[in-house]
Order: sequence, then C-alpha cells, then structure tokens
Amino acid sequence: MIGYLGSTKNLAGCVGGLIGLALYLTGVVGGLWPLVVAGLYAVFALLAPPERVRLVSPDAVAEAGQLRADLASLVDKVTERAQRMPGSSVDGVRRIAEVLEDLLSRPERWAANPDVQHAVTRLARTDLPLSVETYLNLPWWFAAKRPADELLAQLELLETEAHRIAERFYAGDVHQQADHTRYLRERGESA
Repeated sequence: MIGYLGSTKNLAGCVGGLIGLALYLTGVVGGLWPLVVAGLYAVFALLAPPERVRLVSPDAVAEAGQLRADLASLVDKVTERAQRMPGSSVDGVRRIAEVLEDLLSRPERWAANPDVQHAVTRLARTDLPLSVETYLNLPWWFAAKRPADELLAQLELLETEAHRIAERFYAGDVHQQADHTRYLRERGESA
C-alpha cells in the first residue's frame, strides 16, 4: 500500500482529483463535485503508464560490492600465505581476481546478465576459494608434492573460465567495435 502512494498511477490520479477540485472551485461543477473528483482521479490513474520495470535492483549493486570485497580479502589472505603457496599460484589468484573485479566494477551491467552474474558469483564465492582453501588446509609437507600441481592446474582452468566469462560480458562491445571498423573501411573505400 505504501508503495502505491508514490506510484505513477497515484500521482496521476491526484492530478485528476486536483483538476476536479479546481472545476468545483471555479463553479463548473456543482454539488456533485465529490463524484467528479473521484471520477477524474480514477480516469487519470487508469490512463497513467505502468511503473517501470527495474531488473537491476540495489541489492545487485550491493552484492557486486560484497563480491569485490570478498575477492580482495581472498587475495590478501593468499598473499599472507604466499610462502605456503606453490610458485606462480599467488599471481594466478591475483589475475583471476583482477578479471572478476573488472566485471564487478560495472554492477548494473553485471546484474543485467543473469548468466554472467551466476558464473562470476560461482567463480568468486565457490570455485576459487575452494581451490585455495583445500590446498592450504593440507599439511605443508604433504601439499608440496602432487597437490601443488593440482592447485596450479585448477588455477589455470579458473583463469581460462574467468576470461571466457569476460568475453561473454564484453561481447556486445567487441561486436560494436567490429561494426565500427567495417563502417570506417566502407567509408574509406567509397571516398
């Protein structure tokens, strides 16, 4: 009910009601003025456009911010434990986080694409932390052997996935860039 008070339909109805009241005060309508005011309110409310649909909620913007904070925290924790991590794994985690942070820096666009939103969330909240945590929870003397190779392989796969997600995210921009190149070539040929 409270949402209706600020809605387009209610505001338009109020304008109609005010017109009805102005008609009464100017003497155009007589004793039936309450019916005229109510009728004009109803007509204006029914003719008003519906509320705009917003697929990107403020919650999505907040969620993107939270994901960015989670990624930053993960990178900090991995950096603190760099001596326990194999070779280039810390850099791998950073590269994955950079790709995801770039996508999350555009929260409205990120939230408007449910497939990308799901893939980024899964990668940032599940896959990447799980790979690193599983490795770090192993005893150091055991993790230095085969699990280190597994972690590096997982990070390589996750980085590849992050780049695939980014390609989907930027597909429209890439297409627009290619269209512009074609346009410039055609314009140059016709000149």
